[in-house]
Amino acid sequence: MQMRKTLGMIAALLLLGTLLAACGQTPAAPAATAPAATTSAPPAATTAPDAVSLQLKWVAQAQFAGYYAALDQGFYKAEGLNVGILSGGPDITPEQVVASGQAQFGIDWLASLLVTREQGAPLVNLAQVYTRAGMRQLSWKTSNLNTPADLKGKKVAVWFGGNEYNLLATLNKYKLNKDTDLTLVQQPFDMNLLLNKEVDSAAAMTYNELYQVLSAGHTITELNVLDYNAEGTAMPEDGIFANADWLKANPKNPDIAARFLRASFKGWAYCRDNADACVQIVLNQDSGGVMTKEAQAWQMAEVNKLIWGDPINPATKIGYLDPASFKFAADTALQFGLIKQPAEEAAYTHAIWELATK
Repeated sequence: MQMRKTLGMIAALLLLGTLLAACGQTPAAPAATAPAATTSAPPAATTAPDAVSLQLKWVAQAQFAGYYAALDQGFYKAEGLNVGILSGGPDITPEQVVASGQAQFGIDWLASLLVTREQGAPLVNLAQVYTRAGMRQLSWKTSNLNTPADLKGKKVAVWFGGNEYNLLATLNKYKLNKDTDLTLVQQPFDMNLLLNKEVDSAAAMTYNELYQVLSAGHTITELNVLDYNAEGTAMPEDGIFANADWLKANPKNPDIAARFLRASFKGWAYCRDNADACVQIVLNQDSGGVMTKEAQAWQMAEVNKLIWGDPINPATKIGYLDPASFKFAADTALQFGLIKQPAEEAAYTHAIWELATK
């Protein structure tokens, strides 16, 4: 009887095992020998790019080709940035746009930044893209304006809104009062006043207005060219700046700024090595067709000299503001009355540049 019960139990267990196997199940193995569980990793979360804006000093032209190239070649996108480039113009002051929070980054000259800081805007230079000044003051050789001292009693055209500080510093150096010793004229953004001899001298950038005069049929030998670099009154141009309050507002903002610099530097390196391509990139922007392809090519060549040196030097540490250059600009601005108090060193920082280039 006992044997029949035992055999019956064994048969029942075997039948149960057969049924379980038929259902695709097997009895659980002992815990010690259970295989490790395997799970598929969830798909990586996609992070939206950080949206920022760059306010230019002027309209789309090769002066800003590096930023357009960084956008066109995907350098900003690769850094996780969605960058909007805001065109400038005669009624736009980049410092005011950035100070008011309408853009995170701006392009302008260091002297203008120092003046705006003294007025209370906490702006800070992050990178000095141009290593030398491209601004000149032109006159006809027949006018015999051979030195800045000869500007006394003359009609001198210059752009205002932050572009006049090199000239004002030079006038002060030669003890010329800007209000009584000469007549300053608001210069339009062309060279017609000089070409028509309505003024004795006019401002010009090597990469723009100088070309306008030469392309009008004149030669460099017909001109006297006042070089502010040679006069010792040139201050750095076309630096990248931001609002210090914005940098401190969010722990991620310094990293955003560093990524913006890194991509921008790549854009400028691309234009150094592919000048023709960058000319076309700029021409593709809708700037009203104010400059021909030939003019943009001239500008691209001259701008590369201001950034990389002449001759072009790929080893240049783009964007690094030499403390000695800052001190010279700050001392010059103070000496010649552009600012009333000594500029603070907080007006520039290397921290973001170091993050971008390490």
